[in-house]
Amino acid sequence: MDITNKSLPTPPKQPMTPEETGINIDFLQRLIGKLLQIHGTMTPSEIAKEVCLSPPVVASIVQGLMRLQLVEARGLAGNDVRSELRYVLGANGRAWALESMALSSYIGPAPVTLDDFTKQIRSQSILRERISRPQIIEGLSHLVLPENLIDQLGPAVNSGRSLLLYGDSGNGKTSIAEAVGSFFREIIFIPHCIEVGGQIINFFDATIHKPVSEFGEDTEQSNLLNSKFDARWIPIHRPIVMTGGELTLEMLDLIFNSNSNFYEAPTHLKAAGGIFVVDDFGRQRTNSQAFLNRWIIPLERGHDYLTLHTGKKFAVPFDQLVIFSTNIEPVKLADTAGLRRLVYKIFIPSPTSADFKLIFERACKAGEIPFDEEAYDTFFRNYYQTNGAILSGAHPKYIVDYIKAICSYRGVAPLMTAETLDTAWSNLHVRSPV
Repeated sequence: MDITNKSLPTPPKQPMTPEETGINIDFLQRLIGKLLQIHGTMTPSEIAKEVCLSPPVVASIVQGLMRLQLVEARGLAGNDVRSELRYVLGANGRAWALESMALSSYIGPAPVTLDDFTKQIRSQSILRERISRPQIIEGLSHLVLPENLIDQLGPAVNSGRSLLLYGDSGNGKTSIAEAVGSFFREIIFIPHCIEVGGQIINFFDATIHKPVSEFGEDTEQSNLLNSKFDARWIPIHRPIVMTGGELTLEMLDLIFNSNSNFYEAPTHLKAAGGIFVVDDFGRQRTNSQAFLNRWIIPLERGHDYLTLHTGKKFAVPFDQLVIFSTNIEPVKLADTAGLRRLVYKIFIPSPTSADFKLIFERACKAGEIPFDEEAYDTFFRNYYQTNGAILSGAHPKYIVDYIKAICSYRGVAPLMTAETLDTAWSNLHVRSPV
């Protein structure tokens, strides 16, 4: 993916003192104590790399631990004049570190405060990025869609509100939802983790968040990324979170690990600043009305509420484009009030005969099968025109894949013939038993 010519929100400023982190000093001391417990002897630079804080901040914290007689110095790490002192836990420090580990086994980058997280997400809101018509056309160029659909998607995407894509199966709803992510070009910052009420909430998810490390020849972007911004934050592409029938209401709440004593952020919170897709809406174990009821406040007011196991309730920003995709009639998904929360509703129609042929030709090209005009015309006439089969954008790829499979089995080059098309069709549709 080309990441040049993208803009950056203001990077979080690097704290130069423990106080500037916003995190309680005792918390930072215990974090470093647990790190020393695991690694043994470490220099301030090594500690700084692990906890994502500047060396001056780490040095200040270590000096405080020495004054408390929890940490001891063990000489220089090397013979160079620039060598650093090495530090290790003392006798009192080891017991204290084990006590800290029992409270929470989290070891890693220092967290950011909830207030700083909220401010950063608001400053890089998905609403600040405007998507142009050419961007949408480019992002959907791999799909064959009606042209008027472009002008329906534009306002919906720029609204940053909720969007419902509905229509028959196989006509590109999921593909459109996935492609929306390519419309956005900005880079945003997310934290490794967040501290709330003395508790850690792990936020960064390598399966969702894609860090940005290179900007090609874009000097402005490179300078910003190479500047001294807070390493507790990671520059990423706007995230795209895809969920489907596996989504449950429980996944929209904090996940507490009672063994490690820290939390995992819920699925939708990880999509902050990006796109959250609920595919196959209405196929979840929980009915769709319940999901809409759960999201009444987030969808309308732009914030959600989460609760710690201690009972503490707090607000988090709900800043994302939510896309629901379904082949169920909207009136069967929810009542009128529920459907009102789905601000934009776009019907994705079945392809026209001309579009269907174009999709078929593209599928053949992608599958490296010569497109046979005469065989296609006979096939289309027999099954779609004469028998009245409903056109679906998913059919061509399935048929081409089946032709490749059967020709591979026979040990011959894949060819589109009347016989291979008929065989593929017989496997596409299920017959009712007599």
